Amino acid sequence: MGHPVEHASREAAGAGLPPGQRLQRGWPVTHYGPVPKFRPERWEFRVFGATADSGAHIWNHEQFTALPYTTVVADLHCVTKFSMLGAEWGGVPARTVLELAPPAPDVTHVMVWAEYGFSSNLRLADFAAEHTLFATHKDGELLTAEHGFPVRLVVPHLYAWKGPKWVRGIEYMTADRRGFWEERGYHNIGDPWREQRYSYQEGPGDGPEL
Repeated sequence: MGHPVEHASREAAGAGLPPGQRLQRGWPVTHYGPVPKFRPERWEFRVFGATADSGAHIWNHEQFTALPYTTVVADLHCVTKFSMLGAEWGGVPARTVLELAPPAPDVTHVMVWAEYGFSSNLRLADFAAEHTLFATHKDGELLTAEHGFPVRLVVPHLYAWKGPKWVRGIEYMTADRRGFWEERGYHNIGDPWREQRYSYQEGPGDGPEL
């Protein structure tokens, strides 16, 4: 029996190119810092912070890859102005993580934590969106190390930096806090359809003060 395939919304797939983007054939490798070495015996995925039960929820690699798997067809828009359209991503829906490790009622944002202390903040509604996915596969193949193996977050309706490679955990937060690139001049929300690239474009309420 095959896995379900979902297609993202108009803003996430099949809507053409957001403002200022160009179509990319293939998938360039873009990241900051070295590619981490995957050590399965040490790897864990942790949900912590303001959880509903005040405790951390932890999966090892075998347990995480055994979670319900789905496939989403969605675009990827990089803030460097390339867009890759119609990719098929496979992995664990963010909504599954929210169900298994519920946030406290007053949680408004999440911080996505990755290797080397890299982080990216998201509004809870963006994290909980139908097509937000902890991807382990692209087009039916395991991700390569350069593209985020074993897990990268895919948030199709936001710029790709909002979905870090090499994800290791999620922190539930009751107030917004800027992540790595957001502290360094990138827009706190990152909607490609509104071309929210840089922090100087932010309006009132878009994010905490720099």
